[in-house]
Amino acid sequence: MSALLEARDLVRRYWMRRGAFGRATEVRALDGVSLTLERGRTLGLVGESGCGKSTTGRLVLGLETPDGGQVAFEGTPMPPPGSRAWRAQRARLQMVFQDPLGALDRRLTIGSQVAEPLLIHGRPAGAAEVAALLTEVGLREDHGQRYPHQLSGGQRQRAVLARALATSPDLLVCDEPISALDVSIQAQVMNLLMELQARRGMAMLFISHDLRAVRQVSDRVAVMYLGRIVEEGAPDDVLREPAHPYARALVSALPHPGRRGQRILLSGDPPNPADRPTGCAFHPRCADAVARCRLEAPALRPHADGRLVACHLAHAPAPQFVEMGAA
Repeated sequence: MSALLEARDLVRRYWMRRGAFGRATEVRALDGVSLTLERGRTLGLVGESGCGKSTTGRLVLGLETPDGGQVAFEGTPMPPPGSRAWRAQRARLQMVFQDPLGALDRRLTIGSQVAEPLLIHGRPAGAAEVAALLTEVGLREDHGQRYPHQLSGGQRQRAVLARALATSPDLLVCDEPISALDVSIQAQVMNLLMELQARRGMAMLFISHDLRAVRQVSDRVAVMYLGRIVEEGAPDDVLREPAHPYARALVSALPHPGRRGQRILLSGDPPNPADRPTGCAFHPRCADAVARCRLEAPALRPHADGRLVACHLAHAPAPQFVEMGAA
């Protein structure tokens, strides 16, 4: 199956200045990230806050330009942001944000906001089209006459989904789409996403720190740490028997009464991106690090079960964890 989206060696730098006259310091948010996403499939992107997940999503959508590397959609490089070609392509790439209230304009009705993408791209945007989109995501037609503050959190996220689906996208980037919702609503939104994907055949980049949610929805999982992917593979492989020590720590932290293996506690805080460690970025927090880890950054290379792992010690025995329940 040909790739719908390919990202190769993405680098994204920001500059941070301390004080009005302080020296500008480079912060490398992404440091050589590569992803491949096939049509109709879902790639889950997980990791701690600040590891570069959301930055990856913005580069994939063309909302920002990478400082290195390239994003290609159906084999064609992403056009420059703001160009006519980029605006035309954006109809096929849409995003679902973490905070549905912040993603909606509080001054406009839900119906007018769902119709907006249709108007921008010159498509029919009458009452029938808006009602069909609202119904597809589980809202009533009269919800279109309400304002965002008149809806619950789950209803607002459904409205955001309706707006994202208006242009019939081929790729949906979901950036923490359930983290702002009540636990009782999260499962409903997750099921809705999977139903919409099955019905429409679109691909999804699902960004989250919730491993249970990622496993439920994803065909492949990529674990990020400090701007790099450290492990990628099938959810059952990565989340049951992780090979990278950082992925092991993430999985071991999941509460599960029947889990085998002890909780792995990481020492210290994540390194400052403006002062990256030499060698493997994870070595200051890794209990198994050796001299090579402090000197040489490991490449993401093939491991068992068709997965990719960036660790010099990836072939060392790893603890096994029982299967996690659904989100």
